This record gives sequence, structure tokens and C-alpha cells, in this order.
Amino acid sequence: MNLRKGFFLLILTLICFDLPSSAQEEDKQRSWLGRQVNRMFNDTASAGESTLTIYPTAAYAPETGVELGASVLKLFRAKKDSLNRLSELQAFVFGTFNAQYGLWLDNAIYTDKDKWFFLGRARIQRFPMYYYGIGPTAVGDRYAVVDAFNVVFKQRVLRKLANNFFLGPEMDFQNLSSVEFEQPDVAFDLPTGSNGYTNLGLGGALVYDNRHNVMNVRKGLFSEISYLRYLSSLGNSFNYNNINLDVRSYNPVGKRNVLAFQMIGNFQTGNVPFNQLALMGGDMMMRGLYQGRFRDKNMIAIQSEFRMLPFAFHKRLGGSIFAGSAVVGPRPDQLSLSNAQVSGGFGLRYLLFPKKDIYIRLDLGFSKDGANFYIFNGEAF
Repeated sequence: MNLRKGFFLLILTLICFDLPSSAQEEDKQRSWLGRQVNRMFNDTASAGESTLTIYPTAAYAPETGVELGASVLKLFRAKKDSLNRLSELQAFVFGTFNAQYGLWLDNAIYTDKDKWFFLGRARIQRFPMYYYGIGPTAVGDRYAVVDAFNVVFKQRVLRKLANNFFLGPEMDFQNLSSVEFEQPDVAFDLPTGSNGYTNLGLGGALVYDNRHNVMNVRKGLFSEISYLRYLSSLGNSFNYNNINLDVRSYNPVGKRNVLAFQMIGNFQTGNVPFNQLALMGGDMMMRGLYQGRFRDKNMIAIQSEFRMLPFAFHKRLGGSIFAGSAVVGPRPDQLSLSNAQVSGGFGLRYLLFPKKDIYIRLDLGFSKDGANFYIFNGEAF
């Protein structure tokens, strides 16, 4: 069983206690550390005012051992107008006692009246991963441990076409270097990209998005179709194409609860490196499966989640129940239901910013391989 254990250093205190709100003048008199801790307990900012929160994190994973880090979360609305959508900038840095490290950056930025929408992420990390092979029937008790330095930069620059419709260019830069495969007793054939690679994909995305709060959507629809082309003429290690579909629906159930659905389709052709194949599992889709437990050129995945935000008996505690299914294959016509995987689980939520409706989520996901534990800001989708 691949069980990931994680915790925020102050999470038990956050869950167990609700401290009374303090005045902004009193907050200014605290030390810097005191102000950060107070902001984790009390959301004193108005709906339009920006917030910056810094907090420590700690985790344990079989691949890394003990992991220590820190996270920075900035939430804001353009021109401090509460009618504008909530934007987020998030940074997470970590290190381990095994000399592994990483820096993650995520952004979802809306300008005034949604004229522009910037959606992207960056990853710089040296982090081990398990490689189980390629295809829908990869064996679970046989895997290679792949250690490598990885750089990812993906960004969409979207211009508003009409109400809730956005169109614009997209780029995806991927570099994998210093790759080392620690093979199992029965060795794998080394996959495409096992010696490292550098790839730059250029293309575009069409997005429909009527969400008002990307970190916790109460009602709305998000739909994206994108195309990326990776050409050797751009200096790439490999030539291939990627089409991605992502559809999400959020439906209120009563005053507090939300029933959410998501469907993802990832379709690739050409010579795709092993770590840019469609990867099943992780903290966002198919929770309970190790990310990359199954991988191939094509994948279709669906999931649903019932969110209780918050519980009726507590103003800051909530929960969720979720389930999903996915299948990978070398071609779209080989995506067989007989190879579909399922996962599911439940989670707790803590309302970190009441005036911005932002929760910390703690999810426990189960699959045929066992369980995985996840802690993040905002919902999985």
C-alpha cells in the first residue's frame, strides 16, 4: 500500500478551536509571526481586500521520507472590487532529509471585468517518482524508482471574447534532466525520454468560465479545449501533439452543499516521452492512486464530489465524499471499460478565509492499491 501521510503543523489547532475575531489595529501590534498565525484563525480582510498568508507545512511520503516546507497564498480581486472574480497566487517550497527539493507556483489571475485571464503553473523540483510501465494493465508490485531534476512551465494568456468566453495562446515547457532509473528485479525496457528531454509546446486554448471563486466554486461551469504542438524545429527532443478537454460543473444543493462533476480527456499522437503521457492518479483526479500509476497516450477520466461546506453543526468545519473512474490506452479506440480503474474517498474541510469562502482540504482516497492522503488549499477541481 502506498500511503502518503501529511499534516499542517497547526492543523489540529485550526480544526479544534475557533478564536474570536480581533480588530485590525490589534493585529498590527502583533509580531510578524503572530500576525501570520492570527490570519490562519481569523479572516479580518474585507471581501475585496487582498490577503497574504504564510504557513509551514510538513509531510511524509515513501519516496521522500520526512518533508518540510512552507506555503504562501495571496488572494485578491482586481481594483479591490468585490464584483470582480477572486484571483489567486500560490507558492510552495519544500525540502527533505534525502536532499530532495521543490518549488511550485500556481496562478489564476483575472483582470478588471475579466478582460484578461492568466492561468498557469510552474514546477522546479528534484523529486523521485515511481514508474510502473505504460498501459492500462501495468502491474502494481513492480516499479522502477526514477530520480530526476524536473522543470515545468505552463501558461495560458486568455483574452475575453464575450461574456465568460476566453481565447488565447498557450505554451508548455518541459525539461527532465539527470535521470536515473533504479530498476526492479525484473527490469523494464527503458521508455521514451528515459535519458532526459527538453520540449516546448505551442498552441492555444478556448475556455468558457463563469466561476466567481476558482478555489471553491459554489455554482458554475468551466470548459476548456486546448491544442499543443511539440516540434523538433523548436529545439524539442521529440515531435508529438496534445489535445486536452476539461469540463467541470458545479451545482448547489441547498444553502451550503455543492455537487460537482468533472470530465477530462487527454489525447496524444507522436513520440511522447514517458513523463508527459496522460498520467492517472494524484491529488486532483483519481485521488487514491499514485500519480502515474497508469499512463499512456490517451486517457478519459470522470469524477464527482459532494461537498458539505460547512457542516450544519459547525460554522468552519466541512467535509466531502468523492468517487472517480479513469482508463488509459495507446489509441482512443483502445480505451476499454474492462481496463477502467475506480477510486473514491472522503475528506474534511476547514474554512480558512470565511469572507472569501476558501477552505483547506484534507482528503483520504482509496483505490485497489491502497490509500493516499492529501492536504491542499482549495478544492481538487
